[in-house]
Amino acid sequence: MFNKRNSSRATATTPRKAGSAGRPGTTGRGSAGSSSTRRSVLLGSGLVVALIAVIAGWALLTGQSGTGGSTASGGSGGTVIQANGGHWTNITPDTLAATLPAKDFTLLNVKTPYMGEIAGTDLYIPYNRLAARAAELPKDKSAKITVYCRSGNESAIAAQTLIDLGYTNIDNLDGGMAAWTASGRQLVQLNRT
Repeated sequence: MFNKRNSSRATATTPRKAGSAGRPGTTGRGSAGSSSTRRSVLLGSGLVVALIAVIAGWALLTGQSGTGGSTASGGSGGTVIQANGGHWTNITPDTLAATLPAKDFTLLNVKTPYMGEIAGTDLYIPYNRLAARAAELPKDKSAKITVYCRSGNESAIAAQTLIDLGYTNIDNLDGGMAAWTASGRQLVQLNRT
């Protein structure tokens, strides 16, 4: 005699995993922990997104850009980038071109690998070798050094390295050689290593 009652009993005796919360194939502890972990991850992700939105909004409202910290107008006609232990000034190709005729600074190409340079460049030292070749840099830590690379990324790293080495008067060509050539200026090719 088979009826609903027997059918219920057969199901009730089906083995379940230990600690299940009444659902076959699940454990109460695992699902509660998993749910808590998911909530924590979602909350953390939401906070990160909110923080990024606040920073981006602040930068847009104040008309500032850059990733090196707070910025302000610099004395070289550029944008001062705050960095760890100091700052550098991002300058435009026009600003650099205007200073080249009466050059009173060291012009430093840090692009790796070498792919040409701006006429008047004094040194070629790859950005990732700057600390190792520091003896080639000016001895005076207050001497003005202008760094550049292809796009501005490696030269920003080089600018921070120069700060770490104690230099205090650093300009960085914003946009690098790409911005230089986009402004209608040329690069020269020398045999540099």
